[in-house]
Amino acid sequence: MPVVRSSEAVVHEIHGGRFLSYAAPRSGSKELCAWRTEIPAGHRAPVHTVSHEEIFHLLSGELLVTLDGVTERIAAGDTVIITPGATVGIENPAQETAVSWVTTSIGLRAELADGSVLTPPWAN
Repeated sequence: MPVVRSSEAVVHEIHGGRFLSYAAPRSGSKELCAWRTEIPAGHRAPVHTVSHEEIFHLLSGELLVTLDGVTERIAAGDTVIITPGATVGIENPAQETAVSWVTTSIGLRAELADGSVLTPPWAN
């Protein structure tokens, strides 16, 4: 039975966020990836367009999430469904780190506003 212990999560730091990968091909997953993201207080992630659906569940804190130009404030316990092709912006306006859990299918890519493409190692 594949079990990924918290101490075995692979940590990635990029664009000011911290991504802790739990489920990915390297840990035995065949179709899905899942990770925890820590978004520091006052941080604004780069706007990006996603290639695959993401399920974004906020575990703690609050965030401003913008999908295709529409902004919603979300709080711990809220879930955002991000459809393929959606343009996403995430901002933490609070004074504490926000923590989310994200699940998507293997192969996710994100195109940034400058046209560069990020293939996140925690989702491939």
